[in-house]
Amino acid sequence: MRKAALRNLGCKVNFYETEAMAQLLEEAGYEIVDFEDAADVYIINTCSVTNIADRKSRQMLHRAKKRNRESVVVAVGCYVQAAGDRLKEDWAVDILVGNNKKTEIAAILEEYFAGRELKRDAYLVDIGSVREYEGLGIKRGSEHTRAFLKIQDGCNQFCSYCIIPYTRGRVRSRKPDEIVEEAKRLADLGYQEIVLTGIHLSSYGMDLSKEESLLGLMERLDGIEGLKRMRLGSLEPRIITEDFVKALAKLRTICPHFHLSLQSGSDEVLKRMNRRYTGEEFKRSCEILRKWFEYPAITTDVIVGFPQETAREFGETVKLVRDVRFYEMHVFKYSKREGTKAAGMDGQVGEPVKSARSDILLGIGKEMSREYRKGLLGQERQVLMEEKMVIHGTQYLAGYTKEYVKAAVLWDETLKGKMVTGVLKEMVTDEVMLMDSSHEDP
Repeated sequence: MRKAALRNLGCKVNFYETEAMAQLLEEAGYEIVDFEDAADVYIINTCSVTNIADRKSRQMLHRAKKRNRESVVVAVGCYVQAAGDRLKEDWAVDILVGNNKKTEIAAILEEYFAGRELKRDAYLVDIGSVREYEGLGIKRGSEHTRAFLKIQDGCNQFCSYCIIPYTRGRVRSRKPDEIVEEAKRLADLGYQEIVLTGIHLSSYGMDLSKEESLLGLMERLDGIEGLKRMRLGSLEPRIITEDFVKALAKLRTICPHFHLSLQSGSDEVLKRMNRRYTGEEFKRSCEILRKWFEYPAITTDVIVGFPQETAREFGETVKLVRDVRFYEMHVFKYSKREGTKAAGMDGQVGEPVKSARSDILLGIGKEMSREYRKGLLGQERQVLMEEKMVIHGTQYLAGYTKEYVKAAVLWDETLKGKMVTGVLKEMVTDEVMLMDSSHEDP
């Protein structure tokens, strides 16, 4: 029995795909081992969202080959699409597998081990011409309580800083019946929460019939017996309309945890980024969410130091962020990505300025996150209990509320994997709330 080790780099979509490939290899008779162990095959699902991600992908490929020179090293995914010509000449890589070819991983390896003469890039596709969703699915999640469910691939937005449309191709939506079938299977296995993921989730259904949409899919998933929670990945602000959110609020399983990508609070910067909304439109989206949900957790991404960003434009971002009051904010210093429009723009901002602006937003983010959690004190919440934690020498069982706030009870092994409802009493740490577990939910 051959041994295979897989490593995921990058986003939640990559995470899902890596799990799916591992399950395909298991079915083909491989033993899946830890990436740090000796293996016959190393598969790295690469990332190319930044130049740093490219470098990490190269380093991981070389590290795998050095671990076992006789092993087969397979480079899969976005970095393969972005740098296929370079990887064809890389001594550490034996096989290149592009996006939309991951379902064939077992057959590709079988062909390789059969000794057939294959070009190293025989499975590297022109992703821009692909219009079919890759039929990749999972039969079980890697976590015990929560499972990711990929419903969409590709992006048509072409933000000026982003390489993803070139590495993932155009929007491709998974058929609703396949998604519902996988969700039912996961619920039957005991998964109580699913997280819908995709490269550009808001575009789901645009390539299907007019009747198919993200909302329509969620309404179908909401009716699955045994499924208690449904969480959304990142959304575009423009999808947040009154009708959309009003319908979401009626769903039994919806988690009031919404990630809306802001990137900048300056209209001029947003225009240079090719983001198709204004700061005021973004704020309006947040107001709609707060109208229909009692205390939604709204999170976001912000890029600082985008080319030509002035002190005034950065100040507009700071003002908008303070006005909106996010639960969490992920701050990224702009990193030039070769192959994108922004990489060739004049007025690249220096690292010291980017670092200073990042520090300012990170400080505001901590303040807002603490404020949001304090707003939950004294409130009753349901928590899906997942993991053991030791804080200041005391053992706790911790999990997440629907808002994705971490809460804990004193250690009780019988509650692991269960839904527990209680009152959030106090802050144990800056990020963990103590809950009085009044009862386990049926």
